[in-house]
Formats: sequence, C-alpha cells, structure tokens
Amino acid sequence: MSRNYNYNYAFVFYDIADIESDAGKYRVSKVFKICKKYFKHHQKSVFRGNITPANLIRFRDEIEKNIDEKLDFVSIVKLQNKSVFHEEILGSNKMDSESLFL
Repeated sequence: MSRNYNYNYAFVFYDIADIESDAGKYRVSKVFKICKKYFKHHQKSVFRGNITPANLIRFRDEIEKNIDEKLDFVSIVKLQNKSVFHEEILGSNKMDSESLFL
C-alpha cells in the first residue's frame, strides 16, 4: 500500500542535452527559468527550496512540457520539510546562493 505525502521542500537536479542545436539551447534556458520560478538557484543545474504540493505539481507539468524525455534528465528529490536532511559542504563555498537575493 503506497502512502501519499505532502512534500513541502525539494531539490531539483537536471542535465539537459544541448547537443549544439538551437532547440537544445532553448530547452536549457527554458528549464532554468522554470526552476528559477519555483526554487532558489543553488549551484549550476541544482535548485532547492520550499514549495507547496500544488506548486510542485505545476512545476512538474511545466518541466515535462519543455524537455525531451529521450535526451534530458531531471531529478526531483522531495522532502516533507527542510529539517529532515543535513547538508555537508566540502570545498569552497564562496557564494551562498540562498542569500544572494535577500
């Protein structure tokens, strides 16, 4: 029996094939803008942040409409809240992306 959870925090990782074509470059730009609309930019193609369950559904729908499922990869790691994980940063953390816009 599967349980439905209300996820309120997520990480998004993507790898969009730009294969040196205008269509690929357009998809990269479009996916970036969609992610930026819903989440905070964390690093390169990584986003994270709070999100309502309804917005998570909207986000997923927008992403699915703008990727090529045979070429592109998008991973959404859903959590119930931002307190259920621990982030360990190794190496240089020169820019705290969550504080860029505060």
